[in-house]
Amino acid sequence: MATESPLKDKTVLIVDDEPDILETVGELLDMCVLHKAGDYDTAVQYLSNNSYDVVVLDIMGVNGFWLLKISESKGFPTVMLTAHAVTPEALKRSMDMGAVSFIPKDKIIELRGLLEDIVQGGGRRLWWLSSLEKLDDYFDERFGTDWKEKDQFFKDFVASLKKD
Repeated sequence: MATESPLKDKTVLIVDDEPDILETVGELLDMCVLHKAGDYDTAVQYLSNNSYDVVVLDIMGVNGFWLLKISESKGFPTVMLTAHAVTPEALKRSMDMGAVSFIPKDKIIELRGLLEDIVQGGGRRLWWLSSLEKLDDYFDERFGTDWKEKDQFFKDFVASLKKD
């Protein structure tokens, strides 16, 4: 017997300016109460007037980092989702601004599992377990195998994980 998803009946906001991404996420998260916003202003209204178990924000096209500030200030666990801003800088900025995770759009099929981990973890920041460990090969291929060693921020982050 299959176990029920921890996302069942959780309220999730997805913000993306690409209708096909909103549709895909709707299919992946059909067990959730899903709010969809295709632009910044609509997203601000949703964030201002609702409470969310998880928020998923595109970076480009909807001012995702500004929305992250709002979402973070309301205490909503927030995941950054992007196609064009898959860079060490965007990853670092997401981490620094309080996002709980980061996922490239070409790995969107893994979004459900990532959100399940976040909900089960109480919305804690699960960077190593969620984004960095599961997508380590992806990021190594995209950024080079030494990308974490090139930047003091990532070196310190990896070192802090080894202490735990």
